[in-house]
Amino acid sequence: MAPRNATASSSRAASSSVSRLAKTNGNAGPSTLKNKKRAVQEVSEDEDEEFGSAGSGIDMSEDEDGEEGEDDEEEEAFPEFDSEIEDGDAEEEDGDDETGLDEEELDDEESGSESGYNSSDIEAMYAEGDEDEEEEYSPITSPSSSHKDLSTDEKLSKLIAKNSIKPDESLGTDAKISRAKEGVGRLVPSKLVEGGYKREYEDYEAGYGSESSTEDNPNTVGNIPMEWYDDMPHIGYDVNGRKIFRPAQGDELDKFLSNTEDPAAWTSAEDKLLQQSVQLSDKELDIIRRLERAENPDADYDPYQPTIEWFTGEGNERVMPLSAAPEPKRRFVPSKWEHKKIMKIVKAIREGRIIPNKPSAAKPTVYSIWSESDQANLSHAMYMPAPQLPPPKTIESYNPPEEYLLNEEEQKQWEEADKEDRKTDFLPAKYDSLRLVPGYKNLVQERFERCLDLYLAPRTRKVKLNIDPESLIPKLPAPKELKPFPISTSVVYRHPESSRVRSVSTSPDGLWVATGSEDGIVRVWDLGNGREVWKWNLKGGAIQHLSFSPYKDECLLIALVSGKIAVLSPLALVAPAIAANTLTHVNTAFATSAATTKIGAGKEIKGVESIKWVRPSESERERGVLVYVEVPGTPKQVSWHRKGDYFATVASDASNKSVLIHQLSKHSTQSPFKKLPGQVQKVIFHPSKPHFFVATQRYIRQYDLATQTLVRTLQSGVKWISSLDLHPRGDNLIIGSYDKKLAWFDLDLSNKPYKTLRYHTKALRSVVYHPTLPLFASASDDGTIHIFHCTIYQDLMQNPLIVPLKILRGHKVTDGIGVLDLSWVSGKPWLVSSGSDGEVRLWCS
Repeated sequence: MAPRNATASSSRAASSSVSRLAKTNGNAGPSTLKNKKRAVQEVSEDEDEEFGSAGSGIDMSEDEDGEEGEDDEEEEAFPEFDSEIEDGDAEEEDGDDETGLDEEELDDEESGSESGYNSSDIEAMYAEGDEDEEEEYSPITSPSSSHKDLSTDEKLSKLIAKNSIKPDESLGTDAKISRAKEGVGRLVPSKLVEGGYKREYEDYEAGYGSESSTEDNPNTVGNIPMEWYDDMPHIGYDVNGRKIFRPAQGDELDKFLSNTEDPAAWTSAEDKLLQQSVQLSDKELDIIRRLERAENPDADYDPYQPTIEWFTGEGNERVMPLSAAPEPKRRFVPSKWEHKKIMKIVKAIREGRIIPNKPSAAKPTVYSIWSESDQANLSHAMYMPAPQLPPPKTIESYNPPEEYLLNEEEQKQWEEADKEDRKTDFLPAKYDSLRLVPGYKNLVQERFERCLDLYLAPRTRKVKLNIDPESLIPKLPAPKELKPFPISTSVVYRHPESSRVRSVSTSPDGLWVATGSEDGIVRVWDLGNGREVWKWNLKGGAIQHLSFSPYKDECLLIALVSGKIAVLSPLALVAPAIAANTLTHVNTAFATSAATTKIGAGKEIKGVESIKWVRPSESERERGVLVYVEVPGTPKQVSWHRKGDYFATVASDASNKSVLIHQLSKHSTQSPFKKLPGQVQKVIFHPSKPHFFVATQRYIRQYDLATQTLVRTLQSGVKWISSLDLHPRGDNLIIGSYDKKLAWFDLDLSNKPYKTLRYHTKALRSVVYHPTLPLFASASDDGTIHIFHCTIYQDLMQNPLIVPLKILRGHKVTDGIGVLDLSWVSGKPWLVSSGSDGEVRLWCS
């Protein structure tokens, strides 16, 4: 930094240069002070702030002059000028005290101007007036050339003289006033050296071009999650440590309007670091388009550029090695391994085991066909001798018996037959002696074919694993150890006209069997003797499905027909207490409505307005028809809750109302699904938890009814699920499919089948667990029923034991359909099955 006196001399030099510019056209004409001031400001801006940033001015009052002298040390110094400009200006200075500045100009420039002077600088120049009395007065910099105070008349005359001078026409143009300190920096006072200056430059980082990401991205928080700033008004900090406040962001409507009105909105992306939209350049958009088309992002990349022939072609022959690396040492140092090998050969030559230049044995030109002088093959683990030719037979003898010779007719047939159809390859002939036998013309051909057989059929010794197949079969207990299970037919329940029986169900007390056939009649049979004891004609088409309630204190039977659910009960067959409980349970909801209970009516439960609970007529109620429920579609399956109050129905053709859950005590119905995941096939309640299983075509979904959430989705691995049943303990599940598979799921193990069984030859129609015994059965269209034993252990580390026990045959296959439904008898190892042949069979042990 320059000292104080240096800065003062520089200011005088600058003032003299400006005075010369003023004297060039000093007498051309008058000009206002304002025009001159504007001109000086424009020149100073073009010269990159050559005269500094502090304001300057001349004060005409004596009082302010003294005050500014006292504050001289506190004010900032004016900038330093170049020394060579000082020397040039000192030689050309001429006296001119005709100009001055009035108080108005002083007030305007007190706040700061481009000339870089203030009142303290002017007082400092007054103090140096004694040394430079010959220096002329400059209208911009130097206030006076002497110590004498000017009177009012002198000040006024100088003001008039100054305003009557024509300003220099070069001021305000591109002409430079001074070339002092030509640089791109900005002079600011130094904070370390008192009275000194330093030049500040714009921030510049070496090694970064104009496309650097650091210039386009002033946020310096680094690679951190920007959600850390979600609760703050700023989004980061710039390079100087100042906060970058969050830019204003519009809502979704603003974004939509910008996308529709602004054509450039589709070519912009959001900068997560600055949280504002950035317009993509044409180069970046071209890269994105290339990536979408699976092309190289580099536009200059040519995938079909011609091959550069480095070592081929005329003049490019390989005349130099591929590598310029120095030769390794092993190339010219003798190898010790080669030396050992050579010494081994030398030793063998000395011992006579290797004879050099040994003459090769002469090969014979003719080989003997029957010679056995060939060297025997060495014994080898993989060597197998060629199979020997069969010994000659009697028909091949030169003197065979007469019965082996062919007559003329047989000889003619042999000659006319194809070579492949002939029994022998030659015609048997009879000769008196061996010396009369002529040469065999097919000898060479047969030997050639023999050599081809040996050559084209190489023989190797195949080592077979000596494993007993029985050891690969898992050790399962014998079926006789797992008794009892059903093995034969005991009772047959025949339906009139062989009507196809679609469904069968047994009562919870094990005394009655209910069947539903395609003639629209529900029949109740005595389980023991096969006698029909009760029936209902529902007159609604075929009986799709029926099921007894699992609650033993009541006797309820639900039958499904087209568009209707019938709640039935054989009141005359059960005990009076059970009949009373049944009627109380069903008729409680009729207390408020005499004939009809309509659910919802569009207010309470939305979506089930078309479902009605209808009370039957008096004659039907006497026959045991308790309630009709009118539902959309044709229900195909009914499943009871374990407590006997709720039941669910499935109607695949009822769209979003295909699954309905009904409550019998309140005559209420609800649709649990607004939108079904697929075409529902079967549903079932969990035996102990508030869970509900829904089987679609390929998946089984488990829902929690309490929280109304999806618990899991089971992947069946089959093409079309036909039947579903849940183990009484609730931790295992089986499904049957139309593609002949039975899948067992362990719900505690995986979402995929634990085991898949393929024992049936046609589609499975029904699978069912026994309610108390470790048994389950499957029925198929092939007319068979498979009985399995299943033991589920308390130890979760032990897999369930599944053993096939028995195949029951007895149903006839009619129109490609076999056994349709199965039902176990509670408490006994008995099974009831229904088929398309119009028969229901009871299988006992």
